[in-house]
Amino acid sequence: MKRNPRIRGTIPEVEQAARHLRANLTPAERVLWEALRNKRLKGLRFRCQHPVGNFILDFYCASCKLAIELDGEIHEHQQEYDHERSEKLAEYGYRVIRFSNEEVINNLPQVLAKIEQEAFSG
Repeated sequence: MKRNPRIRGTIPEVEQAARHLRANLTPAERVLWEALRNKRLKGLRFRCQHPVGNFILDFYCASCKLAIELDGEIHEHQQEYDHERSEKLAEYGYRVIRFSNEEVINNLPQVLAKIEQEAFSG
């Protein structure tokens, strides 16, 4: 059994898609990224639109294997896919927490508190 399992196999197309997403953040992603970037949240280093295997995580902290996903309207129609995706990431030790775009825009302090709690509880 592997001591530190990782999802491998990110392909150039996924990396290119991540670069595109990074350059075209949604308004909610921009707000959260400003709060997370440059270790602004308790010294935690987050990556934005980070490719992992075939997935692109909205935000990712490698030191605590925490993925943060922001859900817009499209996610109302793909809840099963999102659940399966989170389960697959969990198989490799990643923890996924989700917030709606509205939560980020309307209640950023509470979102940041939840991220901090998750980051240091794992």
